[in-house]
Amino acid sequence: MSGPQKNRVMTLEEWENMWQRGMTGFHQSTVYRLLQINIDKVLAGRSGVKFFFPLCGKAVDMKWLADMGHTVVGVEISEKAIREFFEESKMSYSEENVPTIPGAKVFRNAEKTVSIYQCDIYCFSSSLEGQFGAIWDRGALVAINPKDRDKYAALLVSLMAPGCRFLLDTLIYNPEKYSGPPFFVPDEQVRSLFGSSCDIEPLQEEDALTEDFKNWGMDFLREKVHLLVRKS
Repeated sequence: MSGPQKNRVMTLEEWENMWQRGMTGFHQSTVYRLLQINIDKVLAGRSGVKFFFPLCGKAVDMKWLADMGHTVVGVEISEKAIREFFEESKMSYSEENVPTIPGAKVFRNAEKTVSIYQCDIYCFSSSLEGQFGAIWDRGALVAINPKDRDKYAALLVSLMAPGCRFLLDTLIYNPEKYSGPPFFVPDEQVRSLFGSSCDIEPLQEEDALTEDFKNWGMDFLREKVHLLVRKS
């Protein structure tokens, strides 16, 4: 990673603070459209798939998938976001400490179809929930500190079961115009992070420039969706 954003850092406290202050313009109250459009490619005919949601926030996509018969495990630093997810989804839930991660908690609905770990994502590992058949990253790779991308990619690859299908959402813009987050992730970086372990297929690209992004100084913004399939 080089360029104007390489040393940009957001602390976990800053992310928690954004949730506390309601600065969560990235949250969407409906199922993410690009997930809906591409869900059949992720499922590939499978039922009862185990999904991983990195930096899940309170994404309604988790309930949508659970209602379809899949199971979901998310990781999120903000306890407020996690509680709001279960409350807004009308799910009763339990919470317990995670013995192997000091200070971490896991929140689960009664049916155990949705589990969300409140911890630093780099403390999460396959020892907690095994490996996954699918991953949906909307807003995680573009949110983590750019210098941590190799570490993040290594974690995700370690969580992928053979044949795991990983839907990855990235943003393309001029990083000279806006410092992030969300951060700029070029296609060549997706290839360098995941190309050795996954087959990568570009699925979709569209214009995502809104008035908000223009106000941040951007002159163009493209959103891209990639399908990564774990090589056997």
